[in-house]
Amino acid sequence: MRRVLILRPEPAAGRTAEKARALGLDAHVHPLFAPRPVAWAPPVPEDFDALLLTSANGVALAGPALDHYRALPAYGVGATTAQALTQAGFADVVAGTGDGSAIAAQIAANGHRRVLHLAGTTVAPIEAGPLEISRIAVYSMASLPDDPALLDTATPGSILLIHSPRAGERLSAQIPQAQRATLHIVAISPAALAACGEGWASGNAPAQPRDEEMLALARRLCE
Repeated sequence: MRRVLILRPEPAAGRTAEKARALGLDAHVHPLFAPRPVAWAPPVPEDFDALLLTSANGVALAGPALDHYRALPAYGVGATTAQALTQAGFADVVAGTGDGSAIAAQIAANGHRRVLHLAGTTVAPIEAGPLEISRIAVYSMASLPDDPALLDTATPGSILLIHSPRAGERLSAQIPQAQRATLHIVAISPAALAACGEGWASGNAPAQPRDEEMLALARRLCE
């Protein structure tokens, strides 16, 4: 069976690995980044009528100031982020099923306009539409040192899961051209796939930027 290498940061990498193993895939975790909190000045909650988080890392690393916004309707991109908000004490939580732009449209459709977005220092573009989105970075993704074990684990036929354009760039810098021709890429988006560069055995991105769809593509490559 082909190996599936999960390169996203922990703890999300562990969750993806559990899903992969439940599908019978040979999953290996090699994070390229690690989340780190950054200092931030929380604005007054009265300036907003909705809260948006595009990663569970924002919930975990925002610190005690996150509690200031519990009275706001909270939107999380994906079930994992929404669950983290619920566990953090938010009562009115909506889970998006697409990307940041999709949930922004949902927020607007629900009648909100002034949105506080607690995010990382690097964020995928969001089509705000009529929303006034104030984005504040509460965490960053620190690059981990290059791991020589990644080259050894990526045996011929392995499938590498790429969850961001930045991860694609890091991977492209670490995997030599001679080794790429034997490896397959499954990226969360076309932008993440493009960041991986050229020369791979194959490259695919799902219709929706979801773990489950990425793993479905990986499973088909294993058949």
